[in-house]
Amino acid sequence: MSQNRNQNGRGAYGQRTSTSPGRSRSGYVYGNTARKMELQRQLQQPPRKPVQHEVRKNREKARHMSMGYVLFLATALIVAGLILVNYVQLQAELTNMTKTNAAKASELSSLRLANDEAYNRVLSSIDLEEVKRIAIGELGMVYAQEGQIYNYTSEGNDYMRKVPQGSN
Repeated sequence: MSQNRNQNGRGAYGQRTSTSPGRSRSGYVYGNTARKMELQRQLQQPPRKPVQHEVRKNREKARHMSMGYVLFLATALIVAGLILVNYVQLQAELTNMTKTNAAKASELSSLRLANDEAYNRVLSSIDLEEVKRIAIGELGMVYAQEGQIYNYTSEGNDYMRKVPQGSN
C-alpha cells in the first residue's frame, strides 16, 4: 500500500490513506468550534532575533538597482529601439521596392506586347514579290551560283569574317 501513495496522502485511486478519520492537511475540523491553530503556532515558535545591521544593509542594497545597472538597461533599451526602427524602415523599403518592381514588370509586359504588334504589322505590310521585282529589275541583282555558297556552323557566339581568296 505504501507503494501506491502520492505526495498528497492519497492512494492509487484517490482515496485518503490517513489512519485518523478527523485529521486532514487542509485544517478542516469536524465539530462546531474551530481551533486557533495560528495562535498555537506563534506560541510554539521561538521569538525572532533582531536582524543584524549588515544583513539589513545587504538586503536593502539587493532591493535597489545600482546606477550602472540602470544605465546598462537604458542603453539596451535604446539599442533595441533603434534596431526595431531600422527593421520597420527596411520592411517599408522592401514593400516599396516590391510595388515598384511589379509596376515595372507590368510596363515591360505592355511594351513587349506593343512591340510584337508593331513587328507583326510591319511584317504583314511587306510584299516580298515587290521586293524581288525591284531587286532583280531595277538594281540588277541575281541569284547566287553553285560555287558561291559556303555553309559554316559556329560553335560560339562569335562572328566570322570571310576574306576573299585572291587578297592574301
